[in-house]
Amino acid sequence: MRQIINLNRKWAFTKMATAVPETMPLNWDFVNLPHTWNAIDGQDGDNDYYRGTCYYAKTLNKSELPEADRYYLEFRGANSIAEVFVGGKKLARHEGGYSTWRVDITEYLTENTLVAVSVDNSDGVPVYPQMADFTFYGGLYRDVNLIAVNESHFDLDYYGAPGIKVTPTSDGKTEIETYLTNAKQSQQVAYIIKDAQGNVVAETLGGEKAVLTVENPHLWQGRKDPYLYTAEAKLMEDGSVLDNVSTRFGFRSFEIDPDKGFILNGEKYPLRGVSRHQDRWGFGNALLPEHHEEDIDLIMEVGATTIRLAHYQHDQYFYDLCDEKGLVIWAEIPYISKHMPEARENTVSQMKELIAQNYNHPSIVVWGLSNEITMNGADADLIENHKILNDLCHEWDKTRLTTMACVSMCDINDPYVQIPDTVSYNHYFGWYGGETSMNGPWLDNFHAKFPTLPIGMSEYGCEALDWHTSNPTQGDYTEEYQAYYHEELIKQLFTREYLWATHVWNMFDFGADARNEGGENGQNHKGLVTFDRKYKKDSFYAYKAWLSDEPFVHICGKRYTDRVEDVTKITVYSNLPEVELFANGESLGKQQSAEHFFYYDVPNKGETVLTAKAGDCTDESLIRKVDTFNEAYRLKEKGAVLNWFDITEVPGYFSLNDKMSDVLRSEEGRALFMGIMAQAGIGAGAKAAGFEMNEGMMQMMGGFTVIRLTSLLGMTGLKMTKEQLLGLNAQLNKIKKA
Repeated sequence: MRQIINLNRKWAFTKMATAVPETMPLNWDFVNLPHTWNAIDGQDGDNDYYRGTCYYAKTLNKSELPEADRYYLEFRGANSIAEVFVGGKKLARHEGGYSTWRVDITEYLTENTLVAVSVDNSDGVPVYPQMADFTFYGGLYRDVNLIAVNESHFDLDYYGAPGIKVTPTSDGKTEIETYLTNAKQSQQVAYIIKDAQGNVVAETLGGEKAVLTVENPHLWQGRKDPYLYTAEAKLMEDGSVLDNVSTRFGFRSFEIDPDKGFILNGEKYPLRGVSRHQDRWGFGNALLPEHHEEDIDLIMEVGATTIRLAHYQHDQYFYDLCDEKGLVIWAEIPYISKHMPEARENTVSQMKELIAQNYNHPSIVVWGLSNEITMNGADADLIENHKILNDLCHEWDKTRLTTMACVSMCDINDPYVQIPDTVSYNHYFGWYGGETSMNGPWLDNFHAKFPTLPIGMSEYGCEALDWHTSNPTQGDYTEEYQAYYHEELIKQLFTREYLWATHVWNMFDFGADARNEGGENGQNHKGLVTFDRKYKKDSFYAYKAWLSDEPFVHICGKRYTDRVEDVTKITVYSNLPEVELFANGESLGKQQSAEHFFYYDVPNKGETVLTAKAGDCTDESLIRKVDTFNEAYRLKEKGAVLNWFDITEVPGYFSLNDKMSDVLRSEEGRALFMGIMAQAGIGAGAKAAGFEMNEGMMQMMGGFTVIRLTSLLGMTGLKMTKEQLLGLNAQLNKIKKA
C-alpha cells in the first residue's frame, strides 16, 4: 500500500546561490515548509519585493524511507517556476505556482541523496500571472511529500490528479474511474462507497471504471446539509492490496437560471458571498492548516453561501473545508489582467491541472476562465484563447459550467463576453468613480439586453482602514464610507433575484506590494476583515445581518470614539427584526428595519455609553464629545510627499484634494491632467498597482483625489517632488469649479 511521508522539516534555503549545489550546503539558512521569501518584503509597499531564483536543498536517506518500488516527490505549490534536481540530475520543470505536481525520483534515489529545488518568481516570463493587483510570493509555500508506491499503482503522473475520478448524479448513480500505472491482468480494482458514518453502501470489483448505485442518496445541500460520501479504490492482486486511493464526494444537482439565479437540488439557493486571497500578514502565502480553518470559520460566520477562490488554484485543504462546510465555489486559473499570446499553453496546462485535481469536490460548480483580461482590449488571439479554454472545460468536465470575471470597462456587446456559460463583472462604482447607485441599473441593463446569459457580480468593494469621519465620502478610506458603500450595494444586489452569484472583493485584506495608499503600504484594504484576521470591520456585520441566521446585534463605529458634533449618527446592524438603542441607560427608541440597518441620531454630550438590544442580544460602544476633530482619525499617507493638510485650497477653485472625476469635467482641468498622463507614459504600457494604465483605467479611478492619483502614478515612474506637487496645486487653484 502507498505511504505518504511529509518532508516539510528542515530544508536548506538561500537567495544567494547561482547554481544547484553538488553537496549539501552548510552555509545556507534552514527553514521549515511551508515557506516564502516574500513574507515581509511582499507586504510593505513600493513594489520592490524580491523576485528571482532561490534554492532549497534537502538530503533523503533511503534507509529511512519505507520499502517500495517507486518513489515520487509531490509539491503542493511552488511559485512560480520550479525545477527539481536529484543527485545533480535535472528531473522536472513545472510552470505555474498554484497547483500540485509530482516527479518520479526512483532511479536517482541512493542511500544519501541530495534533492535540490530551484524556485523562480521572476517577472517577464510566459507564465501566468505576470500582472495583477496582488503579491506573487515566491517559495515552496505548501507541503512537500514523498509518496512510496508499488510498481503497479494508481497514477501519479497525470496533471497532479489524485488517480480517482468520481461522477455522481443526484439519483445515486456513481461512475468511478481510476487511472493505473503498470497494471497487470491478474490485478483488479475493488470499489467501495461509504457514507459519512463509515458504513459501506455500495461496492464492486472491476477494472479501471465501475458504476455503482447508492440507494436513496443523502444529498449535499450546501450550508444546510453538506453531506459527504467517500469513494475508495484498492488495487488488488491475490487478495493483497497493492495500492489505495480515496476521495470524498457529494450527490447534488445544480443549474444556473438567467432569471432565477442558482438552483441547488431543484430549489433556489442564492449565491451571496465573498472572494478570498490565500495570504495573510507575516506569513505571505505560506499558510498552516489553522490559518485555513480560521478563514473558513470567519466566512461561515458572515453567512456567505459562496466563495470565489481568486485568482488561482487554492490549497487542497481549503477545498476540502469548503466541501465540509457546504460553500459553493468558483475556482479559477491566474489568467489575469494582461493577455500574453506566447503563454497560451500555460493557460491550457493550468486549466487541466485545476480540473484534474479538483474534479471530485462537490463544492465547485464553475471553472473560471480569466479575470479582467481585457484591460487593453480583446484581440483575436485573446478570444481564441478563451474559446480553447471554454471547450477544454466542457470536454474535461461534462458536469460543470464555465464563467469569467470581466473588467468594468469591457463592452457588454463584445463577443468575448458571450464565450462562457455564465459571466460576472467587476464593478467599483462608488469607489473608483461613479456612484454606488449605478451598480443595480447597470446589471438591469445587461440582463435586459442578454436575458439568456446569467449575469453576476464577481468583484465590488472599497477600502477601509482605521480612519473615521461623520461625513464619509468616496475615496476617504474610512470605515464609515466602506460601511455605507456596502449597505447600498447589499440593498441593490441582494434584491435582484436574477443575479447568479455576487462576490464581495474581498473577505480579507491582502498583500499587494505595488500599492502605496490608505496609510498602510503594501496592501489592498478592501477586506471585510483585516489582513491579520484580528478585526472585523463594520461592513462585515452588514453582510452578517443579511446572510447569517445566528442572532446578533452590532453597533458600528467602535473605533470612532471622539466626535465633535452635538448630535451624531449611530448605525446598528442586526438580523433580528427590532432594535432598541440606549444612551447611558436612556432609551432612544425601538426601530424595525426590513433592510437590517438601523439609524439613530444620538445626543453627544460628555461620555455616552451606547447599548443596543435585539432579542436576547446586546452590544455596547462608547462615544465622547470633543471640541476639535481628532486628527488620529484622518488619513495620513505613509511616506507621502504631501498630505491633505499641506495643500492650499481656494474657495470655488480646484486643488489636489478634489476628485479626479470632478477635475476632468472641466475643460481646463482635463487638458492639465491629460498632460500629466502623457508625461507619465499613460497609454504606452505604464504600470501602476499591478495594472497597465490607460485612459479607461484613469476614468475608472475618478473617485480618487488628485493627490491620491499622483501617488499612484508614482508607481509608473513619475515621482513628483513636493515642489512639483505644490506647483500642480497652484495651477489647479486657477481653474474655477463649474
